[in-house]
Amino acid sequence: MPTSRSYRDACGMARALDVVGERWALLVIRELLLVPQRFSDLRHALPNASSNLLADRLRELEQRGVIHRRLLVPTAGPQVYDLTEWGRKLEPVVLALSDWGIDAPSPPEPTSLSATSVLIFWRGHARPDPDASPIVCHLDLDGSVWTVRAESGKFEVQSGEPATADISLRTDPKTLSSLLADPASLDAALAEGSVGLVGDPLALKRLLYVA
Repeated sequence: MPTSRSYRDACGMARALDVVGERWALLVIRELLLVPQRFSDLRHALPNASSNLLADRLRELEQRGVIHRRLLVPTAGPQVYDLTEWGRKLEPVVLALSDWGIDAPSPPEPTSLSATSVLIFWRGHARPDPDASPIVCHLDLDGSVWTVRAESGKFEVQSGEPATADISLRTDPKTLSSLLADPASLDAALAEGSVGLVGDPLALKRLLYVA
């Protein structure tokens, strides 16, 4: 059931937490940073949140003006959740919390890791060589398709297929996270089948370099 609890504190931080401080709210916002998502997409990304709890958080965030519902295309397609202009202003807050939390203790297993979470980390920590030739990667991550591009020292992640790609990578979020932690593990991941790669492994290792 949606909550109307308040800190009853006039401080801006307390007022912000009145809006997005409930459990799962900031993780919903994280999931919407890169692309609008259907309810089923959010359930898949947040498997430890029950359907009812997720529905409550979405209803609260919508009522408070943080997210809104729309059709994926103007006249057709599925209904998706997206951030409002005000909700989008939370992006630097969410990214800062993500970076800060890297040094916090890891939760007990089993754990989940969404595609959006690992892509946000990759985008924020990639350090492509500005003098290297451009690389475009077709990424199939947990069944969703993304375009990953490194060019002139810039690193971009976009939803959807690239028009052309230098390499094609298929994997899951936890394996990708492991590769970002240790690009040298790519050869072992290829051998065991947790990664599918079409193209030059050295090009992928260049993309995997993070700081």
